[in-house]
Amino acid sequence: MFAGAQHSGETMRFMGLCIALACASVARGVSAETYPSRAIRIVVPFSPGGAVDATARLFALKMQESMKVSVVVDNRAGAGGNVGIENVAKSPPDGYTILLNTNGQSISPAIYKSLSWDPFRDFVPVTQLFSTSVLIAASPKLPVKDLRDVIALAKEKPGKLNYGASGIGNSLHLTMELLKLRTGMDIQMVPFRGDAQIISALIGEEVQVGSLPISTAKAQVEGGILRGLAVTSDHRAPGLPNVMTVAEQGMPGFVSGGYQGFFMPAGTPPEIVDRIYREAKAALDSPELRKQVEAFGVEAVGSTPDEFAAFYKADVEGFKAIVRDAKIPLQD
Repeated sequence: MFAGAQHSGETMRFMGLCIALACASVARGVSAETYPSRAIRIVVPFSPGGAVDATARLFALKMQESMKVSVVVDNRAGAGGNVGIENVAKSPPDGYTILLNTNGQSISPAIYKSLSWDPFRDFVPVTQLFSTSVLIAASPKLPVKDLRDVIALAKEKPGKLNYGASGIGNSLHLTMELLKLRTGMDIQMVPFRGDAQIISALIGEEVQVGSLPISTAKAQVEGGILRGLAVTSDHRAPGLPNVMTVAEQGMPGFVSGGYQGFFMPAGTPPEIVDRIYREAKAALDSPELRKQVEAFGVEAVGSTPDEFAAFYKADVEGFKAIVRDAKIPLQD
């Protein structure tokens, strides 16, 4: 090939690349300027009627009012949440699909042998909506007044105490396993299908300790049916001010719990991600919505995309370490 012809071909390819990039830039700008122009879908990877579904419907209503388009909730339950997560991972990154998920999004990469989605490659974190804390509780008949007493009793009688948690590999289970790693206490896990069964088992003294959501057991603690031993947040729960944190009981820095947050498919334009963040933050700042979510036993956060991305990465890696160090068998 002649040198001139080669130079001409390279020039044409370069010009073609510039035109393609320019077109993509224009298309992206128009997309952001006209967004949204049709219905937005909030995917919930759980069945209707639960706490996450309720959250989605609250935000859908608020966002629909402010964005002037329909915002619909799409429940895609199955495989521990992985059906809905995979659906979003494979959706177009055009701003019209949002995933509302819990910290199951952080736990699944640690607990499953393989996944059809990647926690970082397939998603962009938008905002952490809420944080949740775990309540460690006991029957009033157990001769303990706080978590320190339970730890001492478990060390005095290794393998004789047990705790109830709903399911394997969720934050309730892994929080207790982290506590065991930090304290060296020997206490056995008894899995239950739901929180109500754990409360009944505590009352009936079938288990000595329970790992529960605050929203589930708050009324029982306030009524003296259960004894609150500790909460796992970095501050006392507003609804249970007399229950000390784990950190206050000799384990500084101990924090564990859950979250609810918005994710979008990887590749969603940053300006659209920012728009959804701002819409969510405005909804969170609404006194009406805050009052409604307080009934769920959660605390509003409203972090920026960058803040949530850093939190999410640390959460994924943290759960991997717990599963590895506690030698929890991986699930298929």
